[in-house]
Amino acid sequence: MPQNKIETGFQLLETSIKFIQSALEIPFIDAYIENGENMNDGYQVRVLDHQPDEETKGLIETNYQAFQQLELTSEEKRKVSQLLLLKGTMAEPLQPNHQLTPDALGFLFVYLVEELVGKTHQSVAINDLTVGMGNLIQTVMLSLQEAGYAVNGTGVDVDDALLAVAAVNAQWFETPLQLFHQDSLQHLLVEPADVTVADLPVGFYPNDEQARKFVTGAKEGHSYAHHLLMEQSMTYVKEDGFGLFLVPRDFLETEQASELKQWLTEKVYLQGILQLPDSLFKAKHSQKSIIIIQNHGETSRQAKEVLLASVPSLKNGEQLQRFFKQFSTWKAQNIS
Repeated sequence: MPQNKIETGFQLLETSIKFIQSALEIPFIDAYIENGENMNDGYQVRVLDHQPDEETKGLIETNYQAFQQLELTSEEKRKVSQLLLLKGTMAEPLQPNHQLTPDALGFLFVYLVEELVGKTHQSVAINDLTVGMGNLIQTVMLSLQEAGYAVNGTGVDVDDALLAVAAVNAQWFETPLQLFHQDSLQHLLVEPADVTVADLPVGFYPNDEQARKFVTGAKEGHSYAHHLLMEQSMTYVKEDGFGLFLVPRDFLETEQASELKQWLTEKVYLQGILQLPDSLFKAKHSQKSIIIIQNHGETSRQAKEVLLASVPSLKNGEQLQRFFKQFSTWKAQNIS
């Protein structure tokens, strides 16, 4: 993938977004969405109350023409999108739970999904009940498509601005991603998927009455939203299907761990805990792991050996290949 195409595309769209942001006097995220809607509307610049003016409109259209000539693939467009969102949200920071899942983690999810789903599946249904701006599920979906799978996805989120970013990107990348704007912990009209992925938002869920309908709900006070979301996500996964969740590293050591352990023991199989490298996180309290959960079903069973592994630095190719071999061997011995 020629990196100069990505950089050129990024520069062209970054300039266009800045023009839109200045002309309409709106925050970066709104300007990103406006730019995306322009591109999805045949690269036509929408004018609201005479803004952008004719001169600015012409400059944006020139950028769009140059961008189209790059003829980027869907995955290249996603990379441009991620660069734009990363830079834009550095200038106008989002709260931690709204930030993009970095590509390094996204591609680790891709590897795990491919290994767990296996080559026998020609089509894969995937969902993310905390979809946010959609970078994680889009990374997985596009990679699976490149590998020859027929893929369809479903995303749910309560934040309409983040969901609007996911929506314009799904149309722009031409991925079959259906999106729902609602509280993910209420009843959902979502078809069960083969696999669910989530970069879980960490914090408390304010609706105590709803939370107590879940095994992972706290008996008193507010419940951890990330515990509830894990349980809810697996409700919308087929029998024998998998969930891959990015969680705090100490997820089994908190004051609400007993409820979570009850669910993990009684309702699903906790098959693996992958500790991510410290270098990915700025502070010790923000360190995370990926956990692998499997639903009960005809062919699933608790792994004879729960995989407890440390993922090496994602920049060390040799160590990473050893980890992949370790995972593949474990999967062959423990997962049907």
